[in-house]
Amino acid sequence: MKHKMLMVIWVVLLGIFSTSIRADARVGMKAPDISNTTWLNSAPLRMDELKGKVVMVEFWTFGCYNCRNVEPYLRQWYQQYKDRGFVVIGVHSPEFSHERQVDNVQRYMKEHDIRFPVPIDNDFSTWSAYGNRYWPAMYLIDKRGIIRYVKVGEGGYSETERQILALLAEE
Repeated sequence: MKHKMLMVIWVVLLGIFSTSIRADARVGMKAPDISNTTWLNSAPLRMDELKGKVVMVEFWTFGCYNCRNVEPYLRQWYQQYKDRGFVVIGVHSPEFSHERQVDNVQRYMKEHDIRFPVPIDNDFSTWSAYGNRYWPAMYLIDKRGIIRYVKVGEGGYSETERQILALLAEE
């Protein structure tokens, strides 16, 4: 009986620790490259080529309700700050099979006026490189290529914009 109780405690603790990994654990680390070969609205971009710019990598999928709520802010920030060196890369990582079809992603982007670069991450290679586990998730990367801020989910828009502006102001 004691052995079974210890086993139950171990399983519970393992579950707690495996689900408590923080999304911002990558803050301070070099941003992984985006290795996807299919890109919409842009030729493939590499992090080394983006040095000197502030980059937001956002993980989304068009069927995600929360992603749709974040989308107007992304479009606004992209339009407002792109001329100041701000780049948004919307990594499309599908949850459902119909979201894997590039034609569906393109149609959605056209209907929602998404103009920033969108790599298609059907194999979740970029998702895995970032250690991501959430839709939507935004990784804000400074001009040196270092992840400086992570926001998961909706809300906190004024704080995220403050972070964008602070990074744009850095030399």
